[in-house]
Amino acid sequence: MFLWNYTDPANKSHGWMAASLKTAHAHEKGPWLAGRLRQWTRAYCKDREDLPLNIYGTWNSSILEDEDFAQELLLHLQGIGKYVKAMDIVEYLDRADMKSRLKLTKTISLSTAQRWMSHVGYRWSKIPTGQFVDGHERIDVVEYRQVVFLPIWAELLSRTRIYTTDGNEDAPLPSNTTEARRVVIWNHDESTYYANDRRKIRWVHKSETAVPYAKGEGASLMVADMVSPDYGWLRSPDGTESACVLFKAGKAREGYFTCEDILKQASNAMDIFEKHYTNEDHVMVFDNATTHLKRADDALSARHMPKFSPKHGDQWNGTDWGESRKPKNWGVEVNVVNESGKPVHGPNGVLLKKKVPMGDGKFADGSPQSLYYPEGHQLAGVFKGMGVILEERGYEGALKIRAECPKFQCKKGAIRCCCRRMLYNEPDFVGVKSLLEIACEARGFRAIFFPKFHCELNFIEQCWGYSKRIYRELPASSKEADLERNVLQALESVPLVAIRRYVMQAHESFMEAYRKGLDGKQAAWASKKYHGHRVLPETIMRDLTEAGLGSQRDKVQIEDIVV
Repeated sequence: MFLWNYTDPANKSHGWMAASLKTAHAHEKGPWLAGRLRQWTRAYCKDREDLPLNIYGTWNSSILEDEDFAQELLLHLQGIGKYVKAMDIVEYLDRADMKSRLKLTKTISLSTAQRWMSHVGYRWSKIPTGQFVDGHERIDVVEYRQVVFLPIWAELLSRTRIYTTDGNEDAPLPSNTTEARRVVIWNHDESTYYANDRRKIRWVHKSETAVPYAKGEGASLMVADMVSPDYGWLRSPDGTESACVLFKAGKAREGYFTCEDILKQASNAMDIFEKHYTNEDHVMVFDNATTHLKRADDALSARHMPKFSPKHGDQWNGTDWGESRKPKNWGVEVNVVNESGKPVHGPNGVLLKKKVPMGDGKFADGSPQSLYYPEGHQLAGVFKGMGVILEERGYEGALKIRAECPKFQCKKGAIRCCCRRMLYNEPDFVGVKSLLEIACEARGFRAIFFPKFHCELNFIEQCWGYSKRIYRELPASSKEADLERNVLQALESVPLVAIRRYVMQAHESFMEAYRKGLDGKQAAWASKKYHGHRVLPETIMRDLTEAGLGSQRDKVQIEDIVV
């Protein structure tokens, strides 16, 4: 503007000085600014790169511009732990040594501390969560995963259909397969839907106001179902028959989902297999829940067996088991059930219990061994005790071996350290099958179980997630009939192509990682890093090290695991 006033033909009377004063006056300033304008202009005429800079706001700088102090502050916050707060910074700078060092007369305000939290990398948000790790790498869980489950799964996959990401079958049955029949794997699981579970995040117009909403989760409906990448949810071809079970869980409703309910569902599923899918072999896979693993009430178990017969066994009359301090016999404590197989509760709400004799064992030649003295014996019908049971099996001196090692933590590799460990290692005690396995094998089918805490291997979890996203968008209703209809509609909305993609992630990412010896954390990283890959690269261990996840953990060796 100064140069424009100086060179304007209409202002011939304005000289160099007058033009600068006029420009300064236009900005409500005086002679000082006029002088600075002349100085800046002369410098610009000499060097066209020499432009004046506005230093407004640059005379104050943040202490956090000192990288050393910013790093020191970050280390201080990390040292406090996970639950840090902005007030921790206020209190840190309020210390006498910090005020002296930073030349502060007082500490910073809370609002400034909140800005500083953002500067050093903190954000106010929910804690990010990953897969469950409770017991994931426990030694018995890892042993089952590596030694039992993965080999079985590899054998099954050699006869299953393999699908691409677009849902099409990728490869025919291998020519070296001994059997031409395909294997169809059905994953089982349960999930609960709630009436008030609605979508909470969306684009909200500024004109919308707060509206009343239902408190709590509302009525619930538990769903137990089976799904496979070959057919989707287990239904008959015409849709009239289904393995889906809807259950209103709760003490005041239909009770709780028990082993008997699982057995009924498995029986219904096998009926559908035998009627509609006879050209394939079917395998049902369940999670490692106690409900699914339940054994017969009288199944063999050495866990609570006494070493000797009860002291008051001579008073046994066939029904009176005695009290805890004066036992007359030993048996297995089980729930009292009604005619429909449901557990019975007492007036105080506690489950009613009773005792039953434990079933027979087996000698090495397969002949039965009763755990109770036979008729004609002075203690007829009374439990023999672990010592006698072992001596009958050929272990001389078993009565002189202690009943159990302290806290049952036997030394590594020990075999005859205590009676309980010896019975634990007996084939008939080790090979006790669950009721679910027995029921399936009786009809020519197979039931296997995922490792504990490994929900990432069960792709049905992602199917639940897909269906719940659809469910949250359906009209809300507090009526149980509407809840049931919405749940079924959401389940049928899961497309088959999505199910097959979920299978690829579970089978080809996580299982491949576990086969290579990775632990849970490493497997989760590899699943994201190599998403869509059929196999992990040979450089996986180097990639893990570069990612800061350490080297390969020691592979599980059976001989190093205390059985």
